This record gives sequence, C-alpha cells and structure tokens, in this order.
Amino acid sequence: MFQDTRETRGDSPVAVIGAGIAGAWQALLFAKAGHAVTLHERGDDAMAQATSHWAGGMLAPWCESEVSEPLVTRLGLRSLALWREHVPDTPFNGSLVVAHPRDRSDFERFARMTSGYQRIQGAGVSELEPSLDGRFREALFFPDEGHVEPRRVLPELHARIRAAGGQIEFGSAPEAADIKGLAIDCRGFAARDRFPDLRGVKGEMVIVETDEIVLARPVRLMHPRWPLYIIPRENHRFMIGATSIEREDNGVSVRSALELLSAAYAVHPAFGEARIVEIGAGLRPAFPDNLPRIAIDKNRIAVNGLFRHGFLLAPALAELTLGYVARGEIDNEVMQCG
Repeated sequence: MFQDTRETRGDSPVAVIGAGIAGAWQALLFAKAGHAVTLHERGDDAMAQATSHWAGGMLAPWCESEVSEPLVTRLGLRSLALWREHVPDTPFNGSLVVAHPRDRSDFERFARMTSGYQRIQGAGVSELEPSLDGRFREALFFPDEGHVEPRRVLPELHARIRAAGGQIEFGSAPEAADIKGLAIDCRGFAARDRFPDLRGVKGEMVIVETDEIVLARPVRLMHPRWPLYIIPRENHRFMIGATSIEREDNGVSVRSALELLSAAYAVHPAFGEARIVEIGAGLRPAFPDNLPRIAIDKNRIAVNGLFRHGFLLAPALAELTLGYVARGEIDNEVMQCG
C-alpha cells in the first residue's frame, strides 16, 4: 500500500534538476500552479548533451501501443490534451503508417495491435501527402496524433516557464539533498547513482535536407526489424530514426546508418539525393520494465524511466507530480514510495 509521505505544502518552493523534456514540463506546471520554481541544468542553454536533443518528438500514443504497455497509452492520451492546452501551436496533423508489399504481414500485425486509425487507399494517401503519390497502395492514418521538433520546443517551454514566473539556471547541478523545499530529480540516465537498475537504451538518428519532398506529418515505414519513421522538420529537413539498441554509448553504427537511410529511400527515391546534415545518438533512460516511474521520498521526488516516450509522457507525469504535491493524489501504476 502506498503511504503519503508529503512534507511539503502545496505552495512550497520547487527546484527541478534537469531541463530536458521531463524537467521542463515539471517546472512549467508547478510554475503555472503558483510555486516559486527554479529549473537547474548542468549544461548550457543549447541542451546539446540532453537526451531530448536527439529525440524524434512524436506524440503518438496509438502508434506506440503496438509495443508499449497500456500505461503508456493512458498517460500519452492525457499528454496530448496537455500539449494542446499549454502549447497550443503544437502540430496535430496525425501520423501515417505505410508498407511495401513485401512487408504486408508486418503492416497487418501493426493494424491488429493498434487502434485510433483510419485505413486509407492509394488516392487517400496522395491527398494527405502529395509527395507520396503512387508510392503506397494503402496506409493507416492516425488523425489525432501530433509531433514537435525537440530543438525548437524545448526553448519554447523554457520561455513559458520564465513567463509563468519560474527561473532557469544553466551550468547548475545541485544535489537534491542540499535543496530546501521540494526537489524534483529529472536527470534521466545521469540519475543512475540513485537508481542502479536504470539503463541507457541508444536511439540513433539521421537528419537530412531536401526540397524535393514535403511531408506534413511523421511517416512510419514497416521494417523487418522495427518500424522506421521519417519526421518533417523546418527548412526542408527530415529526421529519420527508430532504432532502440541495448548499448550505452552514443556512437552510430554503419549498419544503423545504412538501414535508416535505406528506409528513407524506400519511402521516396528523392531522399537518395538529400544532403546529410547530422548523424547522432542519445541514451534514453529506461527501467527494466520500460515504464516510467515517479519515486517519492518525502520532499524528494524523482521522475525517470521515460524510455523512448519522453515527449509523449512528460506532460502527464508532471501533472501527476503536481497532483500529489498539491492534493495528495496518487497514481499507483506510476508512483513508488521510497
């Protein structure tokens, strides 16, 4: 049985450690609730060392249900509403899942394991994405999903935190034990000193640039090893990703680079002439069950284990943390008392 161990009042000052997507949403919701919030980040404002810097930014709870537990879908659906409420310019153009004939069985399996989609035929695919005209006979369209560009939305969230009265200190890495008031630890993989069972799962990505293709939404291509996705970004750029590798380094293998680039070419041959802008990888923090956790020890709270769902889960987890501090609300699927 979960025991309420709160020692902080609903209006206590709050220090959030880690300004990535998890910490940014914690700071934003607490600041908007009237708390005196300070967001600490050990790096600089470029956030180039954060896992969020390498993320895809997909807000796709229905697509992710293919490989995720129901908890991820539940929290993800709530997060969609929070993105709409607090960042109203978030694009919600849906997601598109496609496959070539040889991968038809994977396409049908994906359809069986997910919901919230419409089956559309070739003409419908072309209406949604003219650049894909004639490329695919059928697709699954998830109309209520969205996506953000992490490197643009994080600074926007930071600006919204300041506008709500919060402070952000870059180059700051305080110990939670030294903080007076409520401390919320959102350090991700760096919190392994507190959580020995935390591991890093590598996600590799490639960014390319071409003005020959225009996409309005993420496109997932069924693949024998994993669904690969192409996410449109500004200035004719596209992020290609989806690898999840159980290795704790930030290098990109030749095999992964070839698969990612081949997937883009399989979606549209014009990607073959695209310019490679960047190749990189980030370590996603994950617990053994690949589920998020809010660990509570009196006035010390840790939010971690967002795995590959950081941008999808962060708003809902922040709302749960705020609900616990303000009103003692408990979500037994997510919260643990230390």
